[in-house]
Amino acid sequence: MITVSLAGAAVLLPVAACSSDKPAPGTVPQAATAAPSASPTETGEGHPFTGEPGQDLKPVLAVKIENTAAGKPQMGLKSADIVYIEQVEGGLTRLMAIFSSKIPAKVGPVRSARISDLHIVPQFGKPAFAYSGVQTKMLPFMAKASLFDVGDTRNPGAYFRQPGRVAPYNLFASTKKLLAKAPDADKAKDIGFTFGDAPAAGGVDKKSWTVRWPAAHFTFDWSDAKKQWMISQDGKKDMAAEGGQQSAPTVVIQYVQTVRSQFHDFHQSYTPLVKTIGKGKAIVLRDGKAYKANWSRPDEEHGTTYTTEDGQPMNFTQGPVWVALASKKPVSP
Repeated sequence: MITVSLAGAAVLLPVAACSSDKPAPGTVPQAATAAPSASPTETGEGHPFTGEPGQDLKPVLAVKIENTAAGKPQMGLKSADIVYIEQVEGGLTRLMAIFSSKIPAKVGPVRSARISDLHIVPQFGKPAFAYSGVQTKMLPFMAKASLFDVGDTRNPGAYFRQPGRVAPYNLFASTKKLLAKAPDADKAKDIGFTFGDAPAAGGVDKKSWTVRWPAAHFTFDWSDAKKQWMISQDGKKDMAAEGGQQSAPTVVIQYVQTVRSQFHDFHQSYTPLVKTIGKGKAIVLRDGKAYKANWSRPDEEHGTTYTTEDGQPMNFTQGPVWVALASKKPVSP
């Protein structure tokens, strides 16, 4: 057994039961019991996920998306407000895309959920969560989690096989049909992000930054012309199905602890548990510069705040945010 502390609770995780992602009943108490927050109100300060003005607060849709070469190009990511990069089995990564201010018509390839997802989504209250299955041992945790399950088992009519793609990388979903099955999904609310001018000091000019996991790496290259970090993965430009390269004005490299969960895949490769509760260090990329920052998240019901080294808010540039949940010394759990 190993002990994992999450949101102030000690969780005992057996070392020999990892697959896709799923804890035993009661292992994810915050995800299971997180109460929906009060209805958000317009403040005139910009969207809480992007800082962009003039946008109504709409329901939140989270989607698990494949990001190996076999699943590219992805569809819908360019409309995401937030994209999380999470480590999965074998040292690979998978994405969780958060949509609210902009909803694309279709998203995909949609893939299976992981236990780390259930520790991330409660900060959004009770969002709609789209995915393409989980291992059987994780089902009780999905049932208790703070989300509306619009996965392909519960909502098969929202999913379809995209022509020209090979299974399992051809499963896509209609966002309209996904949200129709979650009419009470919580609307976007404050999750700790702040937007505005960059810190007056502390930034280092940086035109490129690479983040590595055991079997994958992302590179973010600054474009002065587009005022965006252009995204590449494993040495290739990350192109979108809609056209153009994936990009974001703000990229956060959040250094977290990654441990073995109690799940593993059919190759007996352990599913990592990415710990997003607590405190740690981060690098924030914006405006062609890299800023050292600190991150803090008290529990699963709250989002993550980012501050400068002297404790001031670490503002992001208005627009989508990519968050790479990485480790300074990445290992395969």
